[in-house]
Amino acid sequence: MLSKRQLLVLQVIIDEFITNAQPIGSRAISKKDDVSFSSATIRNEMADLEDMGFIEKTHSSSGRVPSEKGYRFYVDHLLSPFSLSDTELDVISDAFDKDMLEFERVVQKSAMVLSELTNYTSIILGPEVFETKLKQLQIISLSPTTAVAILVTNTGHVEHRSFNVPKEISARDLEKMVNILNERLSGVPIIKLQERLQTEVASLIKGYTDDFETAYHYLKGALFEEHPVKLYIGGKTNILMQPEFKDVEKIRSLYSIIEQEDLIADLLRTESDGIKVSIGQENKLAAMQGCSLITASYTLGDQQMGTMALLGPTRMEYSRVISLLNVLSRHMTRTFHSWY
Repeated sequence: MLSKRQLLVLQVIIDEFITNAQPIGSRAISKKDDVSFSSATIRNEMADLEDMGFIEKTHSSSGRVPSEKGYRFYVDHLLSPFSLSDTELDVISDAFDKDMLEFERVVQKSAMVLSELTNYTSIILGPEVFETKLKQLQIISLSPTTAVAILVTNTGHVEHRSFNVPKEISARDLEKMVNILNERLSGVPIIKLQERLQTEVASLIKGYTDDFETAYHYLKGALFEEHPVKLYIGGKTNILMQPEFKDVEKIRSLYSIIEQEDLIADLLRTESDGIKVSIGQENKLAAMQGCSLITASYTLGDQQMGTMALLGPTRMEYSRVISLLNVLSRHMTRTFHSWY
């Protein structure tokens, strides 16, 4: 159990290091307005905090820096609510333009706003298209041998897929199939489309097409192509500009991870609801263990979950970042619920 004096010293060390990225010594701490005890007393408290693993001594200075254990204690016990400025709140609010009705545009703008307000790397994972519901399907002939399938989901996601059209499928058959699909599959979760196509729609299509096998194979290709990860990243290079990341190999390893969108998406999918802070070694990916990752969840429509995150150094502005993520996630949830 830390004493009140130790708590104050620890908070000053962490607050100063977050701001300046420089080790802090007892003399600098003693000059703070809210510190009323001597440098000698502070040195004793710092020695105890170091013995307990909350702070560390650097090789290049007699000052101390927070350890990962210190940051964890700070996040869990010492954070105060952070009041965002009117300017910051206006920037976030402006990201949700009432005329901007496409999911992708809202999320891209949100990722950009987060990275610009923090100078960290922002990552937003959208609800996967396979977790959403089909709203409308269109298949448009581009030529006698090519067409494009347009899938629109209840989340506002629009997917375009181009295909070669077998000569056995006539324009008339194509139109009939689209009408049947929209009538029978609208509102069906996309993850269940293949099952519904097989159990309910196939027999109807069979009665309306001249070459059922070819048409059925074509529809499966149009509807069940593997879907890419929907990951939106803002300020991808911001994390690399922090003073902690001067080692070339460290930078290369971290940047390589950021480039692997499938890996990052899998990481974000495992995060729990609400706000979660992972510090240093708490991160599952080795390349990220010199960083902190703060995630927040948002919901879209029928409780479909997405995740937003900020990746930065362990000396992150935790209180401010958590406030930003809370405000932005509420905006996203409110906006998407109003759509659907």
